[in-house]
Amino acid sequence: MEQFYLILIVVLFALAISDLIVGVSNDAVNFLNSAIGSKAAPKWIIFTVASLGVLVGSVFSSGMMEVARKGIFHPDMFMFSEIMIIFMAVMITDVILLDMFNTFGLPTSTTVSIVFELLGAAVAVSVVKIKLAGEPIGFLAQYINSEKALAIISGILISVIIAFAVGALVQYLARLVFSFRQHRTLKYYGAVFGGISIAAMTYFMIIKGAKGATFITEDMLSYMKENMLQILLISFVGWSIILQLLTWVFKIDIPKMIVLVGTFGLAMAFAGNDLVNFIGVPLAGFQSFKAWVAGGAAAPDAFSMEMLKGKVATPSYMLLIAGLVMIVTLIMSKKARNVVATTVDLSRQSEGDERFGSSLLSRVIVRKTIQFNNNLRKVLPDSISNFIDRRFEHPKGEQIVAMEDEAAFDKIRAAINLIVSGILISIGTSLKLPLSTTYVTFMVAMGTSLADRAWGRESAVYRISGVFAVVGGWFMTALVAFTVSAIIALIISVSGNFMIFIFIGLAIFTVVRTHIVLRKKAASKVNEEEESISETDGTDKVIDKTQKQVINAVLTVNQVYSMALESFLNEDRSHLKGAAEMRKDFDKKTKKMKNKVSSVIDKLQQSDSLEVGHFYVQLVDYMREVSHSLTYLVDPLFQHLENNHKPFKEAQIQELTEFLSETSSFVNSTLHLVKEQKFDELDNAIVQRDELIQKLAQLEKAQIKRIKNKDVNTRNSVLFFNIVSETKNMLMHYINLIKAHRDFTTNAKK
Repeated sequence: MEQFYLILIVVLFALAISDLIVGVSNDAVNFLNSAIGSKAAPKWIIFTVASLGVLVGSVFSSGMMEVARKGIFHPDMFMFSEIMIIFMAVMITDVILLDMFNTFGLPTSTTVSIVFELLGAAVAVSVVKIKLAGEPIGFLAQYINSEKALAIISGILISVIIAFAVGALVQYLARLVFSFRQHRTLKYYGAVFGGISIAAMTYFMIIKGAKGATFITEDMLSYMKENMLQILLISFVGWSIILQLLTWVFKIDIPKMIVLVGTFGLAMAFAGNDLVNFIGVPLAGFQSFKAWVAGGAAAPDAFSMEMLKGKVATPSYMLLIAGLVMIVTLIMSKKARNVVATTVDLSRQSEGDERFGSSLLSRVIVRKTIQFNNNLRKVLPDSISNFIDRRFEHPKGEQIVAMEDEAAFDKIRAAINLIVSGILISIGTSLKLPLSTTYVTFMVAMGTSLADRAWGRESAVYRISGVFAVVGGWFMTALVAFTVSAIIALIISVSGNFMIFIFIGLAIFTVVRTHIVLRKKAASKVNEEEESISETDGTDKVIDKTQKQVINAVLTVNQVYSMALESFLNEDRSHLKGAAEMRKDFDKKTKKMKNKVSSVIDKLQQSDSLEVGHFYVQLVDYMREVSHSLTYLVDPLFQHLENNHKPFKEAQIQELTEFLSETSSFVNSTLHLVKEQKFDELDNAIVQRDELIQKLAQLEKAQIKRIKNKDVNTRNSVLFFNIVSETKNMLMHYINLIKAHRDFTTNAKK
């Protein structure tokens, strides 16, 4: 029996390493988004600073988190075997849950997940104990510390609202002071701004870091808290003077320095406090195992876990190992970059492709906000309104981001993100309020984005929908964590310990599966980026990429059309669904091309660029029309098959199969034309197209004859005519696309 539980301890630590990896991938957004979003420094410097913060924070960690041992349940009410079931259920759930959020690129709270997983598992095991003992369900209150869970929920609500409001207010005031012409205003206020910022981060690091350091005594910590005001004042004055001198002598970039210091501080706080979210449960399990063995290895279901009520220290080497795992993950994890990208996209100053769609609630909020703003402008004097507008005005000739390196936002906003997040987390910690660093940092970033007018009328509905999606995911974290952990613990308690290994296998399968999905997405994104026209591409590059886009469009159209029609005729639902998915991807690509038309036209440098731009607009329009034709063709086919309606008649299948063969031959010949740019053969392609349209007319007449003979029903006829109609539209737009490509390429190369 001792060997079995030793194996479970090893498995717990293996899960802890996995949890560290997926947890860091999620929480990296807390301290990386500001530095990466503002491009405050090269990525290797940002990651080096963050890694140092993580390493220092790991050493400063106060050890095993109380909530893992006694914060959610009363350990003296459970036996060793029951505690191990709870801990195994928690770790399995945590790995699956965090990995799922990482895959979708949504930041969530590791604190909330671990708390509600502990709550769910403890409730499930407690219910089993109560039922076996024949006690009333009201006895559950003796097992569970429900006040802690309620405090966490209230902490979420309070921290979300306060972080957003304070972030917006401070950013608004900062922009009024510095404007977007900060290269001028920083000469006068930069040193003071830096002094305030570093003093604030000093306070943050003392509150969140020093209190957990094993080498800082209670007397030292007490002295720092009692003299905090003097420490902050000295820090502010000292740093203001130092920064001013460095600015005069070395022309240092003060906002850049603030961003790097803030990144270090938040990374340190993350490792020093959130580390226990990943290893607290395995360490508690390890301490429980040692206590059980030391107690003479009594029956595991008869050994009380009262020892968990006491204070247990964590070996420093374990914290250091955990810190190193976190650093490696931070540098290597693609999922971490995926989560960071979500926050950066929602807070970027520029317009562009939006990650989220609009929603009814976001549209209502934007509409009411515009009305309120218009009414407010009527009340405010014009002089005040004009002054405010000038402070938020970007210098002429600069892009909306006002940055040469295409940063998502400037370093002033990045610094505010870090300062406000650090101060709010520090205050919450000093007041012993339960809050999540993820929630605070994300909502501060959203508040500063709003105040900085990054959410313009072109993007506001999408950004607000994105915020609601992320915040909704936070509350789903609690619900899913509780439910899944409870189910796993209940099944193990009822079915036996062998179920632990089945759930471990499920966790491994889930992580591997999501890794494969993410890798496919990453590969697809790389291909898309290679094909899509970027901000730095010149005219020649635009021509080359447009050529690739048209070739891929021709290939995709042929593949989707052939696959959809053939799968439908063979009643092959899986392949038809695959064609529908390919159609959706093609539609997204053409939509992105449509959204980037203006930026592409700006890059065309020919003397007759107006004419070239016109042809490019036509090219994109015809590509969109081809996409629409595919949509109106494929979707009805899938719905017909999905609803199990009658298949086509043999005659119809034969007619469409023959036509499909001729269409594929036509597309292959035009593909050669486009690849080799033999536009002199376009007339032959047009003749082929017209012949296919004539055959479509014959198919239509054949269908009319079947209707006259009452061989087919109405549903059959509507679908058949739709195939004919959309195929004709597709062929027309297809040739028009090649014509536009010819005109664009020919004129662009002049």
